[in-house]
Amino acid sequence: MLTKISESCFCIKGHVNIGYITKNGQGLLIDCGLDKGAAKKIVKILKENQLPLHYCIITHGHVDHYGGAAYLQKELQVELYSSKLESSFVANPILEPIYLWNGAMPIKELRNKFLEGEEAHIASFLNEGFQQIGPFSFNVLSFPGHSYGQIGIFIDEILFAADSYFGVEVLKKHKVPFIVDAKATLETLEKIYNFICQGALPGHGEFETDIKRTIYANIECHENILKYLLSRLEVEENGISMENLQTIFFHQYELSPANVGAWLLYRTSYTAYISTLVEKGLVTISIHDHKLWLRCS
Repeated sequence: MLTKISESCFCIKGHVNIGYITKNGQGLLIDCGLDKGAAKKIVKILKENQLPLHYCIITHGHVDHYGGAAYLQKELQVELYSSKLESSFVANPILEPIYLWNGAMPIKELRNKFLEGEEAHIASFLNEGFQQIGPFSFNVLSFPGHSYGQIGIFIDEILFAADSYFGVEVLKKHKVPFIVDAKATLETLEKIYNFICQGALPGHGEFETDIKRTIYANIECHENILKYLLSRLEVEENGISMENLQTIFFHQYELSPANVGAWLLYRTSYTAYISTLVEKGLVTISIHDHKLWLRCS
């Protein structure tokens, strides 16, 4: 369903929120869904509303945000844009299964449409700051944390925030959001908390005109996880293996991944929190009994 959120900005609700802006007879998408099927639905909705489509910005290289890009590019000659770093994942989709599998060639179970999309070609890179594509003028914002080079788009006073934050109900459902960098995630959230806009749309959640409560809930979620991990380490006088702490962490947050891919996604988030504690100097990491060993500094 197409929902109008400002004079020129729209949202197409689905598994991922798709942004859409129209000006001077041209159309711009922000993200494009998981796969060809999702892209076809987007195109159908736009056609039903007699709206054009010429360009698509991909906020980051996770399949649920770029998977439909190849279809849009091949069938409709839509021009694709992304940040330089995230474009690597769009052009080389195997990179996500690779990093989830510790950098080794991934097992077949990880090479599915939820982790590895169809490759597409990025027409041009978007850098932070003022940018223009056709009739569209906007600001590109650097929002790392959930992904390495994720960007947000601020256009016509509306912030398309991608997965820099999640709706409150989404947070409650998943308990531990996917991140690759806890420090960067919190810095991005602080930036958005103080950002002035007429409304914001996350990749997962509801459009809101006042986002401070939602942003605070995201900050609290990450800070509580960091506090829990540190407190758990403080009771381990001789330290604990990274693997054993991860098991405790999964039990604490009642994480029950349905498959290897989901387990690895949670492991990545867990590792991101540990990395931040190490880099802050609160935790040390070493090798003990052939295992990575953690203890409080």
